[in-house]
Amino acid sequence: MAEMTMLEAVNLALHHEMARDPNVVILGEDVGDNGGVFRATVGLKKEFGLKRVIDTPLAESLIGGVTIGMASQGLRPVAEFQFQGFVFPALEHLICHAARWRNRTRGRLTCPAVFRAPFGGGIHAPEHHSESVEAIFAHTAGLKVVIPSSPKRAYGLLLAAIRSNDPVMFFEPKRIYRTVKSDVIDNGEALPLDTCFTLRKGRDLTLVTWGACVVESLEAVNELSKMGIEAEVIDLASIKPIDINTIIASLEKTGRLLVVHEASKTCGVGAELLAQVSEKALCLLKAPPIRVTGMDTVMPYYRNEAYFMINKDDIIIAAKQLVEGWK
Repeated sequence: MAEMTMLEAVNLALHHEMARDPNVVILGEDVGDNGGVFRATVGLKKEFGLKRVIDTPLAESLIGGVTIGMASQGLRPVAEFQFQGFVFPALEHLICHAARWRNRTRGRLTCPAVFRAPFGGGIHAPEHHSESVEAIFAHTAGLKVVIPSSPKRAYGLLLAAIRSNDPVMFFEPKRIYRTVKSDVIDNGEALPLDTCFTLRKGRDLTLVTWGACVVESLEAVNELSKMGIEAEVIDLASIKPIDINTIIASLEKTGRLLVVHEASKTCGVGAELLAQVSEKALCLLKAPPIRVTGMDTVMPYYRNEAYFMINKDDIIIAAKQLVEGWK
């Protein structure tokens, strides 16, 4: 067991799977000699060689297409896009081919590929480097979408993603790449890709969040606890498929739902959560659900970035409204 950052946990998971399975290969821009733009793949080329850790041209469409080709021929490729906002040139490959491979071949072929990308704001970067557009991929049938929020979950979920026979979009919240640390055991134990994680028990409201927003959410509920409001915190982790049963089980205790996500509000994953709860558990609710989200704007440049980003005070205000305004 060792305490490490999320970046180190991602690197450890990649190292573990490459050592365990010779069919696992890494590809992407600068993943070899430079170890990736955030150094998530540092040391892998030296350990496993240039045939398994491949530096590609600056061409995301190529990365998407080659990865699918590799997956169709028995390999388990892990492709890195330098930022989530750079994935768009590869969307045709991801949506039209990777996501449909199993259906198109009636199960004869699968696409065991992982597409990694850092995402989210908070590092004072331009908009293409700071977007949170996980909903685009969650809306695509055939793609799994996973977002870890801690080193331990990054390690276990990435192992599971690499071992999956279907394509996985694995988005890593770069704002907490180096700031959040936890103990990780390199035991090769994967975490399920269809389960959310209850991080804190509570009786007054259910707070569902994911990615870097877990940090502000936990800070907020600690403050709320001092005010007599006990919130149950659920890390969604698996954006697609959604483990709605765990959320409903929590609502049976609390009766109130607060969803926190960095992405823009309209058509975000929070809207899907509210819709599913309304369809399956409306009678459990004691108050209308509330969303705390990013704005329906392009991510602003760094001088205005703080206006877009969610802070703990935003969450505290919404939680108090949810509990005290609907007693």
